[in-house]
Amino acid sequence: MPSSDLTDRIDGVCEFCGASGDLERTAQPPGEAVLLCSVCRGQSEPDSPAHWQCLQGAAWSTEPAVQFAVWRRLGALEDLWATELRETMILSDEARAWADTPEALVHRDAHGARLEQGDTVVLIKDLPVKGAGFTAKRGTAVRGISLVTDNAAQIEGRVEGQRIVILTAFVKKK
Repeated sequence: MPSSDLTDRIDGVCEFCGASGDLERTAQPPGEAVLLCSVCRGQSEPDSPAHWQCLQGAAWSTEPAVQFAVWRRLGALEDLWATELRETMILSDEARAWADTPEALVHRDAHGARLEQGDTVVLIKDLPVKGAGFTAKRGTAVRGISLVTDNAAQIEGRVEGQRIVILTAFVKKK
């Protein structure tokens, strides 16, 4: 559930694309949180690759947290236009400081809570487990997780006796 300061700031729409449904507060360490729809959070697929063109408008936001979030997302896209836009973005001093901070590898759940080695998490979505022939069901508790050392978006844990890699976007800290 988004906090009221975020919804007041942007009238209850996604700060990237302007969508009004399925909004969540999304942490952008070391920067501040932004309000994003499920597509812009990466939890669902965009209708078309052109969806990310919305970042061209969002890059002009006066809000440092949005500038930083757009700058970071552009870095994850492999399109030429995204690289060019990222290189030409004019960031506020605060957003520039966040961008210049080396990212410490911090694992966070779907709601932005910091995950630590040994934590217990709960799956927030049914996940088909490739190669194991089963689906890890929503609500399944995964105890004693391990953090993937070189990827903050992945953890490891045991589900139905199998050791699997799980994306942090699909878990909630218990």
